[in-house]
Amino acid sequence: MPEQPTSAADVARIVEERNVRFVRLWFTDVLGQLKSFSINAAELEDAFEGGMGFDGSSITGFNPIEESDMIAMPDPSTFALIPWRPEEENAVARMFCDIKVPGGEPYEGDPRWILRRALKRAEELGFDAYNVGPELEYFYFRSAKPEDGVPEVLDEGGYFDLTTLDAGSDVRRETVLALEKMGIHVEYTHHEVGPSQHEVDMRYKDALAMADDCMTYRIVVKEYAMKYGWHATFMPKPLFGENGSGMHVHQSLTKAGKNAFYDADDQFFLSPTAKAFIAGQLKHAREISPLFAQWVNSYKRLVPGYEAPVYLAWSRRNRSALIRVPLYHPGKEGATRAELRCPDPACNPYLCFAGMLQAGLEGIEKGYELPEPMEQNLYHLSTEERSQQGIEQLPATLGEAVEVAAESELVLRTLGEHTFRRFVEIKRQEWDEYRVQVTPYEIENFLPVL
Repeated sequence: MPEQPTSAADVARIVEERNVRFVRLWFTDVLGQLKSFSINAAELEDAFEGGMGFDGSSITGFNPIEESDMIAMPDPSTFALIPWRPEEENAVARMFCDIKVPGGEPYEGDPRWILRRALKRAEELGFDAYNVGPELEYFYFRSAKPEDGVPEVLDEGGYFDLTTLDAGSDVRRETVLALEKMGIHVEYTHHEVGPSQHEVDMRYKDALAMADDCMTYRIVVKEYAMKYGWHATFMPKPLFGENGSGMHVHQSLTKAGKNAFYDADDQFFLSPTAKAFIAGQLKHAREISPLFAQWVNSYKRLVPGYEAPVYLAWSRRNRSALIRVPLYHPGKEGATRAELRCPDPACNPYLCFAGMLQAGLEGIEKGYELPEPMEQNLYHLSTEERSQQGIEQLPATLGEAVEVAAESELVLRTLGEHTFRRFVEIKRQEWDEYRVQVTPYEIENFLPVL
């Protein structure tokens, strides 16, 4: 792993040693799209001192033109060389930025600031860190725009296949090496369930650093796919009849350096903190669903039958439940965690982690009671049986999800008034544009008979 700078002086030294010519300043819009502009390495001192100004009016979810002056303030701890650019001469590096307004105050619409604010709440409740370990799945396709509208897969491999069926193993290996050059520790990689579907799992870390890593991961995966002439996509459900791509998130809180989720005396080895946290996420899952499943297409993944959870329950073994608590192994107290299985990898990771954390903290602060675990397959229960057991379901569409979120005081507090208002407006517009489309399904099934 490369050394991780912690200060502007560290960055200046590496820039000189490695002959860095350009530095890309990265930040994220409200929808989780990566934005970037490049500065000459000679401008770094000024960038660290006062930030770099830019016009925010064209960035989705940012201020309108009359209040558009923004300042990108680079975070030296995120400095890394970009491995797909020349490395020996005129190297290129990147840093993530916090967005400020003139005067130096944090910009309320900056997704990084929204996550920082959630982490601050955890700190005020006595927690050192909110650690997350997301598992981002994705597909490789021949092209981004197939001629017949059906994406062409590269292989027919399945879960953990390592044969000629796994056509993406070489590009996956190069992707992992690139991530490690950028300081991102990869635990393991494999072919996923769907044809041409893959997963690269990063080692858990604090949520802010991990959100940065998720943004980096997505661009690295796409860059190396393009090098092979392929297209990588994090679209949640690109293929009909196949598993979609999820982003299961393993999560825990630490207090005084120890895992606050572990309790040796509990039958599930879960502390009261962990139980209240899980209860909070279950109770508020419907409200925060547009934060972890933010696109129209996300809700085509969240349907019964394809390993994607839709029912608000928790379990230890049952992957049909929304939250799974992996079984405790003696001597592994630090690994006690809760896995939220509903997010997808196309979300804005800053808003997703902020919503997840705020929901969990709500449970802790208000002492929510955790229901009994559901160990039976929830897909096998009838609607009446689920209703009798009080098991709710995630919203079935983006339209339903955004209206639930629009009434949520928790989502308002998580996003802040500016981002809340803009996010709801953008998502309502997306749903309206989608629901008026006439699809090939309708033409094929209804035109001949109606």
